[in-house]
Amino acid sequence: MYGGTVIDHFGINCADWERSKAFYDKVLGVLGYTRQMDFGVAIGYGTDGHPDFWIADMSTGAAAGPNREVHIAFAAKDAESVQAFFRTALALGVEPLHEPRLWPEYHENYYGAFVRDPDGNNVEAVFHGGLGVA
Repeated sequence: MYGGTVIDHFGINCADWERSKAFYDKVLGVLGYTRQMDFGVAIGYGTDGHPDFWIADMSTGAAAGPNREVHIAFAAKDAESVQAFFRTALALGVEPLHEPRLWPEYHENYYGAFVRDPDGNNVEAVFHGGLGVA
């Protein structure tokens, strides 16, 4: 849930998927972080069911190819803020990736919107309280 922090989570793409998984499993493990979600081509690390840091296999799916975009998600205080983020970004002429909606594949109250920033990065606003307020 929104805790007054600007960054909710972020992710990077990895060229050597197997080596990267082994590396992050071990180095984050000694810091007390574990795999919280694993989609096969993307793994989220964190604690208590909340993945804060993601790695993605850049040889498959949306991460495939030479573009090494960064994904960063900014914490929003409510669903209306997610919608305002999306409208504002579009007014600035950036590419929409995903309109504001619930993403139950992440969790039942995950409400987010995604755009591509002027440099090609995947930027998201997310609220963890569904369509209601915190």
